[in-house]
Amino acid sequence: MPRGRLRVLLGAAPGVGKTFAMLEAGRDMVAAGKDVVVAVVETHGRAATAALLDGLEVVPRAQVSHRGVTLSEMDLDAVLARRPRVALVDELAHTNAPGSRHAKRWQDVADLLDAGVHVVTTVNIQHIESLNDVVRTITGVPQRETVPDAVLRAADDVELVDLAPASLRDRLAEGNVYPAERVDAALSNYFRLGNLTALRELALLWLADEVDSALRTYRAEHAIDAPWEARERVVVALTGGPEGETLLRRGARIAARSSGGELLAVHVSAQTGLRDTDPGSLARQVALVERLGGTFHEVVGEDVPRTLVEFARGQNATQIVIGTSRRGRLAAALSGPGTGAAVIREAGPLDVHIVNHGAAGGRFTLPRAGGALSVRRRLLGFALALVAGPVLTWVLAATRTETSLVGDVLLYQVLVVVVALVGGFWPSLFTAVLSGLSLDFFFIEPVHTVRVAEPRHALALALYAASALLVSAVVDVAARRSRAAQRARAESELLSTVAGGVLRGRDTLATLVEHAREAFGLAGVRLRSTAPEDVASGSDLLAESGTVRPGAQVVRVDEGAVLEVDAGHPRDPAARGDDLDGAGNRLLGVVVAQVAAAVEHRRLSRTADAVGPLREADRVRSALLSAVSHDLRRPLTAATTAIGSLRSRDVDWSPADRAELLDTADQSLRTLTALVTDLLDASRLQAGALGVANRPTDVDDVVLPALDELGLGPQDVRLDLDPDLPPVLADAALLRRVLVNVLANAVRVSPPGVLPSVRTSAFADRVEIRVVDHGPGVPAERRADLFVPFQRLGDVDNTTGLGLGLALSRGFAEGMGGTLTPEDTPGGGLTMVVALRQAGADTTGDAEEGRG
Repeated sequence: MPRGRLRVLLGAAPGVGKTFAMLEAGRDMVAAGKDVVVAVVETHGRAATAALLDGLEVVPRAQVSHRGVTLSEMDLDAVLARRPRVALVDELAHTNAPGSRHAKRWQDVADLLDAGVHVVTTVNIQHIESLNDVVRTITGVPQRETVPDAVLRAADDVELVDLAPASLRDRLAEGNVYPAERVDAALSNYFRLGNLTALRELALLWLADEVDSALRTYRAEHAIDAPWEARERVVVALTGGPEGETLLRRGARIAARSSGGELLAVHVSAQTGLRDTDPGSLARQVALVERLGGTFHEVVGEDVPRTLVEFARGQNATQIVIGTSRRGRLAAALSGPGTGAAVIREAGPLDVHIVNHGAAGGRFTLPRAGGALSVRRRLLGFALALVAGPVLTWVLAATRTETSLVGDVLLYQVLVVVVALVGGFWPSLFTAVLSGLSLDFFFIEPVHTVRVAEPRHALALALYAASALLVSAVVDVAARRSRAAQRARAESELLSTVAGGVLRGRDTLATLVEHAREAFGLAGVRLRSTAPEDVASGSDLLAESGTVRPGAQVVRVDEGAVLEVDAGHPRDPAARGDDLDGAGNRLLGVVVAQVAAAVEHRRLSRTADAVGPLREADRVRSALLSAVSHDLRRPLTAATTAIGSLRSRDVDWSPADRAELLDTADQSLRTLTALVTDLLDASRLQAGALGVANRPTDVDDVVLPALDELGLGPQDVRLDLDPDLPPVLADAALLRRVLVNVLANAVRVSPPGVLPSVRTSAFADRVEIRVVDHGPGVPAERRADLFVPFQRLGDVDNTTGLGLGLALSRGFAEGMGGTLTPEDTPGGGLTMVVALRQAGADTTGDAEEGRG
């Protein structure tokens, strides 16, 4: 029996219309005469979705009892017995009730497919297993129900059901997704505009990758090697040389010319793992690839051009970018066509761009005279030549015959090769010259002279010397590459160790100095500040490892610091070592660059730490003086005037006038007391001395007293309190002050005839108290000013208060482990959201957003 086909309707978020689209597809198939049943559908109370069930056969659900609760699930056995042509299965990621045949609904779908039933199903992007952590980072909501990527990638069709984020929020606000009591919480949490935009981009990228994977599979199944230019893919070949940045930028410009172009950088390394490139340069180019939005790949292959082209074909690339050769004209003439010509020959229909650069056409240079071998090996080569050469000459002279010249030449050739393998270029050259003279003097007519009678003998001697030089050159190159590989490995280990130490939270400067000493085998390394104030105070030592003696090598880090390097042996401080060589200084330069960055970071951090408190203290001091001179003066003046008038004997006050003056004094002193209390609270918050006593608290027991304190009743504020709201972990007195401040602002800015409201709801492990007004609102760019001490926005009454109300409220909320955040009110206005932890909630537990 052929396996059924799986069609998946993918959505970026709940409510985009996946279930609606699935049912519409089912109705179209029924109209076309196909046998379709609804195996399971979740309408979530949406009337428009439920209306689409008319005319569709719905398989009754199975009832599963678990711990005294009856749960309804898809009846897999009934659907299999019915064996329709197409089954509509909603919510692929659903977890079945305990006792069901399978734990997950996608496993039920697998059984249907195995039975030959075609399935149309729905799933949201947050339920894809590989994207679960990404979605949690975006939304803050973990998902317990996931579908393995392999299930979706094995689907025959994956279609995106798309809806613009703003349109989805409108649909949500109209009550077409969730019940009215859940709309505000959903809009301000999971369904924020930024969340929806990010989820939509994530769904589009996942689907684009799936389409690209399907295209690659199709090309592989049909053995299609020619590139299909569905979108530009530009492969840039990197060698680690100085031309890399030029090539990458050119490749990025080529990819940017077409919408959706892709940049791929590739480095081909030999199978031996040896490189003649600078690892640091290649690392910088990899970082540039990431900044340009491309990807870096490293492949292994001996034939670089063929490996590069094969990689490009495997990626369905359309263009290859390589650099022109860095070889000089003489080197190119001697070695023939280079990598560029070979890539063009192998590329076939692929476009190849050969880019010129500053390092092209380098000069021809002779190899270093010293070679890559150690002095000890070169001396051993000379010694072998001086000992083995005379011995071989004596043996050959003692056994010489008229026909043994060819054998004598070969034996001398073997000696030259052996010396080349041991000592390299110069010992082999010395041995070749010495052997040539010995052959001429002892074995070539006329003997015992240095003349060569026959030209062919002179040619043989020249070829003999040339072969000796070639062998020695090969040995020298192999040794150089071996040492370069060892050096590169050591450098990589050093840098990875240093980076690992820093990332593990260790002191950056101390870590760098310690590893520099260990890597170079130094007696000591010391980092000192050269800033005059540090030197004068004796606090110039930034970091030290080991013992540094006078006369150590000094390396300048930057204008404000130097590194002292003692090259003595760490186990014998009395022994004076040589300063670092050129290669050592180059690697030390990498460490110094990191030290410079760390020093600069520490310097900036110290400056910021010193300036920040001063600036904040100055701002608070200025605001406090302004507040004291303005806001405290009014009630103090009013109280003083009223009391002074009462004490005056020149005026005979009537009982009514006396009562009015006493009332004025009382109100002024109350206002003064509240202002002083706010100032004291602000100072305690700034000093971190706020006392908080969190305990389980019923929100209703705080909201109603806050209304009473403000003298507000049902005619002033609309209440929408959840009767099943769990208690919160809060300090009741502080929470009451938060609500009083927020409610007072909401009542003050609400237009006549439009009541502010207080709503409560639970979301995940949090409880939210939402104070909603329909006033003028606050622009998004000015909302940060709401919580600045002594700051009063223009739409708030400026006649009373210090501008501390919301600043104190946020401080109180955060002191209780909660938050206070402003949001737009649908239809205009501002909503202040107080979010607190549920009492006894497991903050590490999972929470799941509803599905649709």
